[in-house]
Amino acid sequence: MPLDVMGLFFFAYRDFVGDADALLERQGFGRAHHRVLYFVNLRPGMPVADLLDILKITKQSLARVLRQLVDNGYVEQKTGETDRRQRLLFATEKGRALFETLSATQTSRIEAAIATLPPEGKRTVLRFFVGMVEPEDRGLLDRLKLTEEL
Repeated sequence: MPLDVMGLFFFAYRDFVGDADALLERQGFGRAHHRVLYFVNLRPGMPVADLLDILKITKQSLARVLRQLVDNGYVEQKTGETDRRQRLLFATEKGRALFETLSATQTSRIEAAIATLPPEGKRTVLRFFVGMVEPEDRGLLDRLKLTEEL
């Protein structure tokens, strides 16, 4: 068993989300809100259906989180132009600002860790994470442009 990798993964994740968790808690939000903000900022205009597929959560769970983000002015929903049944998600200026604040410490942590690696290190880390993703979801990584540096 790769207990060392599992343990290091735990501590890295704990510290990676810790700063953002504290900021989210002050807003009355949690990690689910952060995930929604991340993807809505990553892909403005993302349909709700795509977000459900990415997050692998129920429509009911997403509805609660999304309602809070919309009601508090962080996300707005628009009707699709070609398919009026579609609900497209966009971060508001307030939503982009919160996302940038949440991402600042995480970005610093990632950049500091990558700076300690040899030149090919970042690509190795990216390949490791891709390898952790279920094979049927790897095409999604490409569509979200998360694998462009590979």
